Order: sequence, then C-alpha cells, then structure tokens
Amino acid sequence: MKKIIYNITPFTTVDYKDHLSCIVWFNSCNMRCKYCYNPDIVNSKSGLYTIEDLINFLMKRVGLLDGVVLSGGEASLHDLEYICKSISTLGFNIKLDTNGSNPNMLKTLLDKKLLDFVAIDFKSTKDKFYDITKSNYYNKFLESLHILENSGIEYEVRTTLHEDLLDEDDINEMQTVLVENGYDKNYYIQNFLETENLSNLKLSEKHFDKSKLISDLNIVWRN
Repeated sequence: MKKIIYNITPFTTVDYKDHLSCIVWFNSCNMRCKYCYNPDIVNSKSGLYTIEDLINFLMKRVGLLDGVVLSGGEASLHDLEYICKSISTLGFNIKLDTNGSNPNMLKTLLDKKLLDFVAIDFKSTKDKFYDITKSNYYNKFLESLHILENSGIEYEVRTTLHEDLLDEDDINEMQTVLVENGYDKNYYIQNFLETENLSNLKLSEKHFDKSKLISDLNIVWRN
C-alpha cells in the first residue's frame, strides 16, 4: 500500500475550531504557491504512512479526539471518499483544507455527507493566479466555491497575504468576487509568516493599508 500520507500531527486545538483534532498531511500538490510553507510535502512522492496506518492510529484515538483535519499538500488529489468513510465510521468529524482545484472530488464528498467543515484557499485574483500558484485552476476554485455555497455545509474562505504578491486593490477585487458568488461569511486573511517557504520569500517592506479596503465582507485577520 502506498505511503500517501507525509506525516500526522497527533494533536491540535487550533486547526479545527471547537474540536480536538489531528492533522493528516497528504503528499504532493498541483500548485506551487510562492509562499507555501510546506515545500517538502508539496514535492514529496512518498510519506511516512499508509491509509491503513492512519486508521490504526485513529482507532487508538477514539474518545480522545473529536476531529480529523485533511490537509497537505492537496488532500483532494487522493481517494478521499474511501478515506473519509473510514474516518467517519470511527465517529470523527472531518475538516478538509483545500485549494479548490478538484471540484468533482469535493462534490462527491459533500453529496455523500462525508465532510463536516471545509476551509478553501482563495489564492489570488484571476490576473495574478498563475504567477502566484504556477497553475491554471482559478475557474476550478470558483466552481468549488459555488459547490460549497450550495451545499449547506459550514465552510470558510481564507487568503494568505504577502504584500509583494497581493495589494489592497487585489483584496478588494477578491472580496467582490466572493460576494458575487454568494459568499457572506467572514473572510479570513492570514498574514505571511517568515519561515521556510517554496520561493524563499522574506517579509515584505511594503505597507498594506487596511483603510483602503472595501467593507463588502467582514475581514478577520489571522497571524
């Protein structure tokens, strides 16, 4: 059996709100975001654990953990239907972190009620999407957003902000896109942290002026 799981974080209180969870880090990704904090995972072809290893781990955590976070890399590149069914059978809630590039997988999981929460990353404006992600999945992201909006599931949209990559006008444009697609929840913006990343980015010397932002959505800033 392939070791498609790069690693498992056995315990977290912050990655899935109101849940004591573990994080499952899946190998590989179909984007190469300049600010990506997980270059080893993104470029990995094989990890430490198989799905059987994961299930054995979770069986020992029944009653100790509430939830399982599926992250990466990009978790939706893998056969999550089987994985989520196995996790759900053990009684855990499931949160998916995704870049939105696989709307078909997302829809399958939602139709079969195998997810409890989704965090979807809005990488950038359409014009800057390829430059930042080295991919052409902008329209796939919009399709995933539409699926989430019509699913009835709890979900959030989040963006990582590096001032050399996105400015105030970009964030305003992204707010407008979200509103036009029916999103009316908190919009989470995560400030870039200077740590190991795919492009060796450093903190920007530019000043991001929050006063220039439109108020179409309630922006929540995360460090």
